[in-house]
Amino acid sequence: QVRLVESGGGLVQPGGSLRLSCAASAGAVVFTSMAWYRQAPGKPRELVASITVGGSTNYADSVKGRFTISRDNAKNTVYLQMNSLKPDDTAVYYCNARKILQYWGQGTQVTVSS
Repeated sequence: QVRLVESGGGLVQPGGSLRLSCAASAGAVVFTSMAWYRQAPGKPRELVASITVGGSTNYADSVKGRFTISRDNAKNTVYLQMNSLKPDDTAVYYCNARKILQYWGQGTQVTVSS
């Protein structure tokens, strides 16, 4: 059974940084793509960034230039480095992994506030 475990969320001041990690317990499975989504209160879940097994990345316009997604295929882990954080980045961040099926983590709260 595939399990995704996120870590690294928390409270940070505007302009600060956080690094999220998501470790997948999936045996020898290498996911075709891994991604981060987020959901703010009262809003739909949205894609933040994604990365393929080959390293191709895609970002939401709102985070381009501030967030960086990376992955370690050997560890089945995906990271999200978040810099210059804004209050609008406040949300629950979810890890997503896909290989035929898709899997979700339970989410980690990121709060940007002074």
